[in-house]
Amino acid sequence: MQSYLQYRKIGNAVRRQLGTDQEKTNADIRHSASSREAETPDEDDDPYPADHVMRSTMGHALNGIQVRDRTTLEGKGGRVFIVGWDGECDPANPHNFSKARRVMTTLIVAAVGFVVGMASSIDSAVLPQAASDFGVSEVAESLATGIYLIGYSVGALFAGPFSETLGRNMIYISTLGLFSIFIMASALAPNFGAQVVFRFLAGFFGSTPLVCAGGSIADMWDPVEKTYGFPIFAIAGFGGPVLGPVIGGYVGVGHIGSWRWTEWISLITAGLVLSLVVLFQPETYAPILLKWKARHLREITGDDRYRGELEITHNTFWTRMKIALSRPFTMLTEPIIILMALYLTVLYIVLFTFLDGYTFIFADIYGISQGLTNTIFVAMFVGMLLATVLVPPLYRHTKKDMASVRAKGGSHIDPEIRLWFAMLGGSMSIPISLFWMGWTDFVSISIWSPIISSAMFGYGVICVFLSAYMYIIDSYEVYAASALAFVTLLRYACAGGMTVVGISFYKNMGTHWTLTILGCISMPLAPIPYIFYKWGYLIRRHSRHAVARK
Repeated sequence: MQSYLQYRKIGNAVRRQLGTDQEKTNADIRHSASSREAETPDEDDDPYPADHVMRSTMGHALNGIQVRDRTTLEGKGGRVFIVGWDGECDPANPHNFSKARRVMTTLIVAAVGFVVGMASSIDSAVLPQAASDFGVSEVAESLATGIYLIGYSVGALFAGPFSETLGRNMIYISTLGLFSIFIMASALAPNFGAQVVFRFLAGFFGSTPLVCAGGSIADMWDPVEKTYGFPIFAIAGFGGPVLGPVIGGYVGVGHIGSWRWTEWISLITAGLVLSLVVLFQPETYAPILLKWKARHLREITGDDRYRGELEITHNTFWTRMKIALSRPFTMLTEPIIILMALYLTVLYIVLFTFLDGYTFIFADIYGISQGLTNTIFVAMFVGMLLATVLVPPLYRHTKKDMASVRAKGGSHIDPEIRLWFAMLGGSMSIPISLFWMGWTDFVSISIWSPIISSAMFGYGVICVFLSAYMYIIDSYEVYAASALAFVTLLRYACAGGMTVVGISFYKNMGTHWTLTILGCISMPLAPIPYIFYKWGYLIRRHSRHAVARK
């Protein structure tokens, strides 16, 4: 609905710009076209060859109104006008949406991330009940979570090319609709095999926010504003997997209903979020908006030469798909990508093994109920919220840095500024919290000790995630989608596999040694943000894909 209204609004703006006198407008177009001696392209020729692009900034007055920011493209026998924004203040440009509208749009994207993240972990809250119902072990039933995460990793490779062809909104709506269908199928699964298949497909179609959300943020927020724009999405999006067990904590226990109600809750939440997307989410992908504008210009003027950049590109959908499936693996030679991917993979393994591990850490040691054990995940989310304290000072610091860059004639801040979230206690909080939890998890020590360490872990995870994602986006720019696709594929595939062995890990090693081992693994990774902050620009200079500015 919102996209349709947006489409109509762009059309009305074009009509106002061209004037209401259609006959005079068409006469001006015909006169202008004849004066340029444009030829009709041959039917068998490509009128828009990529090697004959010529850009120009000349204006063209239509009915007394200047159509600005147009470029021309000459082909073998024809000429087209590439439609652009009407200046830097064009209200149709998502960067010029009001701040309230951009915040609302970001929150809706975050809600999509929340619901698909919640669905990834909510099943873990009813693991014993589901395993009993299907007659399988709890280790086998944990595959319902693991296979969902693997579906995440695979689906992330496909979402990007589709969003670049159809726009962000169409992808959000279609994939969230398909996600809802397979969540419903999971709720109705007659056996364990069907549940696993449907959970994989739900994860596959639920992966959209992992790829498209970063693009949606970049569509609306400039590099300085991204300092607070991206955390709005990330904290809410991360809240899904953390709060999933809390939401499903008392389902299947007592008189609240069977374990299948975890899936029904996910379905109801997905339906509400889908309604928000359909009714209130505007399209933010600029090439799609300019394509709409060009279509209106063709309809109003009768001049078929108006084209959006997306309509003349020679990268077909299948070409983009081929690139999307192959280019992420070329990032294996990039030190920044490899180390950040390894860092996030370890964090996600710890996070998702907690879904099984909290039973051993809290229920077995302190004797609390299954529902109360799942409720303790709230502490981790509280820790994530604490990271918002860093946003105002880092925003001021980024704004000051951008002013300094512009004073020197530049236009981009150094990517290393994004690492401050991790350097302000984020990276060190992770091993400290794991050691703290592992060696105070005794019945003789208050339960509040591991609970507080959970909050500290939540703070560290969100800070490292914010720094890693924004640093990769700023370092790789046009290659950022491929870089993030590789990081997403690796971390969710590994986390999905480790989720299945989490129960055996905690049961055989014990909570103290399991958490100690995880802390020891995360400790060598803690200096990574500081290393990149000091020497990142040197690494980027020797990279094939990263920007080299300092």
